[in-house]
Amino acid sequence: MKRELLLSAVLSAVLSAAIATLGCVGTSDGTGDGTAYGARSGDANAPAATGGGKRYGLGSSARPADIAKMDTDISSDGAELPAGKGTVAEGAALYTAQCAMCHGVNGEGMAPAFPQLSGRDPKAEGFNFSSDPRLPRTIGNYWSHATTLFDYIKRAMPHAAPGSLTDDQVYALSAYLLAKDSIIADDATLDAASLRAVKMPYADRFVPDDRRPGPAK
Repeated sequence: MKRELLLSAVLSAVLSAAIATLGCVGTSDGTGDGTAYGARSGDANAPAATGGGKRYGLGSSARPADIAKMDTDISSDGAELPAGKGTVAEGAALYTAQCAMCHGVNGEGMAPAFPQLSGRDPKAEGFNFSSDPRLPRTIGNYWSHATTLFDYIKRAMPHAAPGSLTDDQVYALSAYLLAKDSIIADDATLDAASLRAVKMPYADRFVPDDRRPGPAK
């Protein structure tokens, strides 16, 4: 019991010191004096001080320009796809330079951290993933819409610098990866219109998620 009480006291002291460092103002009884602090001094985005709460001097309000930079997701119908284009050949060079180090020279993956990208395993022709979890889920056999491939690459890749690729580069990489699994021609050029027209091999095996939030009725 004494050891537990000592540990609790140490943690309490550390927490108190951390809060004091962040600039939280309070009274000795821990109830606080109602003083509110916004972001760091001079920050034009800091919310105005109001009574009855504490602010810890961290961060600032999100500006519309900041939100716009993050609002780049592409839906399954591809309505939000940007202007630009890229070829399979351009994508092959980009893949070698920026992707092969993690996903393998031929998209074979590097377990356990980096998944396999390419390959349409003949055993998966029956789409029996539920009965054989060892089957690789690749772009060619387990991706419902080509448009969301663009979305994922654009927002999440490359691993060390996500979001750093231009739209032309993402079109090129999408083209290369789709061509690897013979979904589009080896000499294809992708842009918004042609990417929306791509039909994935197993698109008809997926169904919309019609679940609704809240308690089941």
